[in-house]
Amino acid sequence: MRSGVLAEAKEAPGQRWQVAIDPRVAARRRAVGRRRRRSRLVAAAVAAALSVLAAVAWPVLHSGLFAARVLTVTGAHHTSDQAVLTAAGLAGHPPLLDVNAGAASAAIERLPWVQTARVELHWPDAVRVVVRERVPVAEVPAGGRWAEVDQSGRVLAEVATDPGLVRLVGVAAPGRPGSRITGATAALTVAAALPPALHRLVAAVGQGAGGVDLALTDGVGVLFGSSTQRSAKFEDVASVVAGASPPAGSVLDVSVPAFPTVTPPAAG
Repeated sequence: MRSGVLAEAKEAPGQRWQVAIDPRVAARRRAVGRRRRRSRLVAAAVAAALSVLAAVAWPVLHSGLFAARVLTVTGAHHTSDQAVLTAAGLAGHPPLLDVNAGAASAAIERLPWVQTARVELHWPDAVRVVVRERVPVAEVPAGGRWAEVDQSGRVLAEVATDPGLVRLVGVAAPGRPGSRITGATAALTVAAALPPALHRLVAAVGQGAGGVDLALTDGVGVLFGSSTQRSAKFEDVASVVAGASPPAGSVLDVSVPAFPTVTPPAAG
């Protein structure tokens, strides 16, 4: 065996064989050990520094320096800025670190008029809320008052004067703002799609077993049928009304587009 590598020593009585280690291997082992100890010391120092930094930064980030002091609300017309900020939990100017944008947006969207909301954090002290509100498409009598509802049937508001929308008939009395009217999806879809030229001619829209029915302001009823093929059915109604409009009490059937029929009022 080469000298200086692994040399065997003869076993003395009562002793085991001993192996001599190359000095270079021993030096490498010592170097590795020093590096490991140095790495552990650095990691411990970094951890201690981070702990101190966190202890110092935490109260600073929760101080008034990083509070939500500059609050902006855009897109809210029927909902007050204060209502939006209160729903989002921003009225008390909390630290930005404590503002959960997703939860705040969801809370704002529970307000009756709000369809979507987006909460944006702008460090160090600003929050911007972007709101898109719902559009009323019909009104429902509510005990001497009027409830405005959107296409989904959500009750947006209750007002004392007639808002001048298409009246939704044949439905249960509406609940409080934020609740929903059920069983009138097709009727609300038709009401929302009414073109401007027909909007002023339609007094009411209802939904029954046979589909959607319209009541025109001149006393003519319209059997609209399903809420599909709306454009073609609207054209049928507009064509008939633009010509020799049927007398009050007549029924115009446009449930089969392009083949409208008119039933005159019953005699007597």
